[in-house]
Amino acid sequence: MATGAQPSSDIKQKIESANAEAVKRINAAEPVLVDIAPAREVIPGLGNRMILHSGPPVDWQNMCGAQRGGMIGAVLFENWAGSVDEASRLLENGTIQFEPTHHHQSVGPMAGTISPSMPVWVVENRTFGNRAFCRQVEGRQQFGDYSDSALEGLRQWRDIWAPSLRKGLLQMGGLELKPIIAKALTMGDELHNRPVAASSLFANALACPMIEAGVGRDDLLSTLNYITKHELLFLGLSMASGKASVDPAAGIEYSTVVVAMARNGTEFGIRVSGLGEEWFTASSPRVNGLYFPGYTEKDAGADMGDSAITETAGWGGLVLAGATGILGLVGGTPEEALAYSKEMRQITVTTSSNYRMPVFGFKGAPLGIDIRKVVQTGITPIIDTAIAHRNPGYSIIGAGLVRAPLECFKKALLRFGRKYGIAEPIKGSISPPFGKGR
Repeated sequence: MATGAQPSSDIKQKIESANAEAVKRINAAEPVLVDIAPAREVIPGLGNRMILHSGPPVDWQNMCGAQRGGMIGAVLFENWAGSVDEASRLLENGTIQFEPTHHHQSVGPMAGTISPSMPVWVVENRTFGNRAFCRQVEGRQQFGDYSDSALEGLRQWRDIWAPSLRKGLLQMGGLELKPIIAKALTMGDELHNRPVAASSLFANALACPMIEAGVGRDDLLSTLNYITKHELLFLGLSMASGKASVDPAAGIEYSTVVVAMARNGTEFGIRVSGLGEEWFTASSPRVNGLYFPGYTEKDAGADMGDSAITETAGWGGLVLAGATGILGLVGGTPEEALAYSKEMRQITVTTSSNYRMPVFGFKGAPLGIDIRKVVQTGITPIIDTAIAHRNPGYSIIGAGLVRAPLECFKKALLRFGRKYGIAEPIKGSISPPFGKGR
């Protein structure tokens, strides 16, 4: 670690070079779906009695209600307990371990719970050889609903849908996801709360291979019914693709590019390329959104989930202007969506060379959230998200938009200054050695 202050010109050049390398690696990513397999078979370090969760690390005492509900549901799903009370005791006393998904090359929606027998999407970045994993996306257990009817959806995914899709996928030798993502972004998707086009394209791609692979009639019909009616199906794939694409940009000395944003309903955390694996956290914010009938903001918990990896990769809220159809779900106007996407260009390093926005004359999507620019402008990333109940036992109750807390970026910038020997990295908004970026 550097201890003395470095000349302004030297440090700025090192930062710009490091950030150019970070976004170059993200742009070079080639995400490919290579398998759909039980988590215990593919996720590194996943113990036999371990559950992964979304966001930064959190203990049971500080875990939010919805995430507790998701954890209880996972314990019951694995048949590690016969009742809700027994599941809670096992989690509270440490008999069952839990760790963040990001610590295991994984991401998970909302509560983020991944347990050993849950089949996960396996996405490989063919450019760099790294893999990332994400669980099934659904609207009940991942929001904290641990009822038997909620767990039945997980059982069908484990026993019927995932194995059928796996047979089709292996029959076709894997599926390149970049073409689907690129096309979906020109069809009104933003790949977070609205992956409708991508889900349809994915279903089309797997239908015939499942038939060719000899999937039995009943399982085939059940799986086709599932994938053709599940508008959020591709979210798990976009999350795994985002994780696989961004991970190679981590660990670049002097880079100020954000490589993870995640929330657990208690804290919102970010990781920065040049700052290793440390989390920089603040209280998880409240979501500004629309609620399903029977629910209000008084019922809502704070923001939760790893799905902000889509924004980290340059999708989601960053490309909201191209997905105004989502506003009926999350609220807002087309004019506001356009303004959000313009804002995001002020806090990113460059634009994507692969994923383009027709609304901006097919310019690339914003790419490479820069902690310097966030602190300098006071503009924080806008994130599409769903809303979970503040108590365990409920399914999804709404959806909306949320801003990442500025405090996370300030903490990261201060740590960056200490690590690289920059005096007073924050003074007002930003100090001269950091410059204004590009």
